[in-house]
Amino acid sequence: MAELFDGLLGQEAALRLLEASLAQRRLAPAYLFVGADGVGRRLAALRFLEGVLTAPERCLQGDPHLRRRLGQGNHPDLLWVEPTYSHQGQLVPASRAEAEGVNRRSAPQLRLEQVREVSRFLARRPVEADRCLVVLEGVEAMAEAAANAMLKTLEEPGGGLLVLITAAPEQLLSTIRSRCQAIPFSRLSPELVQQVLDALPPVEPNATGTSVEASPAAVPPDPPELLDLAAGSPGALLFHRHQWRSLPAGLADRLRCLGPDPVEALHLARDLTEALDGEQQLWLLGWWQWALWRHLGKVGPQRRLERLRGHLRSFVQPRLAWEVALLELAGSSCH
Repeated sequence: MAELFDGLLGQEAALRLLEASLAQRRLAPAYLFVGADGVGRRLAALRFLEGVLTAPERCLQGDPHLRRRLGQGNHPDLLWVEPTYSHQGQLVPASRAEAEGVNRRSAPQLRLEQVREVSRFLARRPVEADRCLVVLEGVEAMAEAAANAMLKTLEEPGGGLLVLITAAPEQLLSTIRSRCQAIPFSRLSPELVQQVLDALPPVEPNATGTSVEASPAAVPPDPPELLDLAAGSPGALLFHRHQWRSLPAGLADRLRCLGPDPVEALHLARDLTEALDGEQQLWLLGWWQWALWRHLGKVGPQRRLERLRGHLRSFVQPRLAWEVALLELAGSSCH
């Protein structure tokens, strides 16, 4: 592959389509990057826009200065939009929610006001480039009103270029999908996942909470359930590692070996709801499902945990939901 897309592994089909668009300078008004989270869609979008903004004769060679600006969000003709949480009257991007202490019990959304901002951005005159560029992450998280507004934007994009990124294209309006050129991204083989991760410097938190480079020997091995959860996505594996290492010591082991004592189950429900926010509880539930499946291979506990997931996502009091589920499952997971 060309230098522009160096470092993007396992996505030959997607990169061939993007390279052809750039080389022939036949750019669609809108692209739909389809694939699992963490397989390179975001990086591919940044590199593709780098090619769009570079002179045609050099568009596949890459531009380090432009790459740095795009990566830092420092280009006046690029608008990057991601799902948000509504928090104290403000819209907080999902990437900043944890740092800002946002309650993440409900899922983030792409909202009508964000799509209206996209329309205004595309209608203005570009500052440096010959067109305005917009990237929307997680477009499957659009509310109905936002989806209808996005359809109108796609019908009249002006001279702009949009890249929509989704892991669930089936949740989009068919009319939105039909107005975009689809670019498919694949899950990676275990070997390619490891190759991607080997190219990253290992990090671990230090005493001040910041990240420092760690020696490979200092990084504990991944529990097998993390590889199951990642399902061929290097980015997802990094996310699951972060979640795993953020758990209070011993909490996962108590779930893994939950005994028949009801008092133990009640104490565990209390401790995990006091220690973890809503998103962390849902993540731990997902890990426990894989751990139980590996140990038992039975459908019954999985169905019970899916009911628990539904309760945690609704208005059921989390501690009560965990108590009832753990009491029903007590003694079934010890191994």
